[in-house]
Amino acid sequence: MRIKVCGMTLPEQVTALDEMGVDLAGFIFYPKSPRYAGNKISPEKMRQIKGKIAKVGVFVNMPYDELVKTVEDFGSQGEWPIHPELLDWLAVDFRESGWDMKHVLHTIVTSNTYRQSSKASPALVERDPENRLLARGARMRLSPEMVRDQALAASGLLVDKVGGPSVRPPQPPGLWQELAGGKDYEADPGEGRYRRSLYTYWRRTIAPPSMVTFDSPTRETCVVRETRTNTPLQALNLMNDEVFLEAARKLGEQMAAHSSGDPLSWAFIRVLGRAPRPPEAEVLSRTFRQFYDRYQTDRSAAVKFAARDNAEAPKQAAFTTVASLILNLDEAVTKE
Repeated sequence: MRIKVCGMTLPEQVTALDEMGVDLAGFIFYPKSPRYAGNKISPEKMRQIKGKIAKVGVFVNMPYDELVKTVEDFGSQGEWPIHPELLDWLAVDFRESGWDMKHVLHTIVTSNTYRQSSKASPALVERDPENRLLARGARMRLSPEMVRDQALAASGLLVDKVGGPSVRPPQPPGLWQELAGGKDYEADPGEGRYRRSLYTYWRRTIAPPSMVTFDSPTRETCVVRETRTNTPLQALNLMNDEVFLEAARKLGEQMAAHSSGDPLSWAFIRVLGRAPRPPEAEVLSRTFRQFYDRYQTDRSAAVKFAARDNAEAPKQAAFTTVASLILNLDEAVTKE
């Protein structure tokens, strides 16, 4: 997997830096070089290469936000990494893998450090409130793309096909006409609705509203660090967006077809990766009974919500409601 930055692959960048007289290669990528020990880069040289080889530092810092707090500034005012040996090792491993982005990312996310739980004792939080020692996992909300993909994957709707042209999943009707005029947005039929968010068609002046709600950059400027917010709009999006509603319906169908054991606990485990605790199981059961009784007395609402008109519509609608509840949990959209 070869990715170009500033029009050059990383090997080409190293060559360009050597031609500039920057001894960066001997410092980061070639530890056996006699010039390795004690070799430092001046702020002036770093400013010259900013946007080129420094992207390695940005990449390896992505999963470990605690390594460098100023990933948007690698100049003289930026913070020095607190684990330089780890960054050096990752950079060398990156080079020895043949500049394989997938390899280094796989190395990071399968490491014991990255896979730690975010739980921490009060003593550890007091000693290391910002987790600079990497003694626990980082707790953060999933990125906008992953929030959508997580729901589709849990429901079984996600199409994991790799490559191909951009696709157009559903968006609110009339949005393009209201903001830009002309022809309105047309969602793709079939599998195009459920491709990974990586392939979503993006119009620069009209970003996908669901992703913007979850703090996706607008792509009008380069953003190194994504923000994370927690707003009521995000919960409303998880309950009402067409994609999440379809995911809840699909998960509800599987719950209704689940013949062995408790379908509510099965769906909870499928989405969150753990069994519900007794109070949680009681909430799920109570919610199902409440909505099942409601939809039995309001069949038209059940048919509309479950998107099916048969004898099982009230039960299917109740299961869909519980599925939507589970997908809307904070734990479902958060890396613990």
